[in-house]
Amino acid sequence: MRAVIQRVKTGSVSVENRIIGKIDEGLLVLLGVSKEDKAGDAGYLADKIVNLRIFEDENGKMNRSLLETGGEMLVVSQFTVLGDCKKGRRPSFVNAAGPDKAYELYEYFINQVIQKGVVVKTGQFRAMMDVSLVNDGPVTLIVESK
Repeated sequence: MRAVIQRVKTGSVSVENRIIGKIDEGLLVLLGVSKEDKAGDAGYLADKIVNLRIFEDENGKMNRSLLETGGEMLVVSQFTVLGDCKKGRRPSFVNAAGPDKAYELYEYFINQVIQKGVVVKTGQFRAMMDVSLVNDGPVTLIVESK
């Protein structure tokens, strides 16, 4: 699994010009599931992301986690984060999981985050979405389960 995470002041996702998920301060997670991923990968990533110390403390240092700040998470399924651009000019998505497996692990990831006490909003799986955000920092990281 691969996640592109962005620390945000606000984030939202819309489908057909209708906002379906919106958060205030927290993390926007663009989540990609690969063919080899299993529930353990989703659990690992959920735990890693909610505990990453990427929010500022009282001294302006990145020393606090999402759990410590009480921030929210907006999770958007995005197989394109698994795109391989090493050869040619067209990304290859052969390592991305099929829709059934991807949906199962996407939902599992979300449930793992919720169980840790984080408020989670989502996009719509397999839909064309418009994602808006105000990146805080900016802070953008890539986290992988492998």
